[in-house]
Amino acid sequence: MAELIPVDPFDLVIFGGSGDLAMRKLLPALYHRDRDGQISGNSRIVAVGRSAIAADTYIDTVHAALRSSLGEDDLDETVWPRFAARLAYFDVDATDA
Repeated sequence: MAELIPVDPFDLVIFGGSGDLAMRKLLPALYHRDRDGQISGNSRIVAVGRSAIAADTYIDTVHAALRSSLGEDDLDETVWPRFAARLAYFDVDATDA
């Protein structure tokens, strides 16, 4: 197995954070990196989208999406709180000055 080296702290912005690509591909991949210890403690993942979604609702949606795409066996519920704490969601209307 390859050695995973932790990366320096970062802030990652995902545009379209409530969309299909984020839910089925990007967030599961980031969850795996976090679970494997590659994401450092104070890194943040900021999702931005057009949908007006409350922060708690977004976290619940990501959790359900991970459960669906990864399966129950691959989603470690002891890692989930750490990953969820990294997540933030903001709705943005690009047409509003």
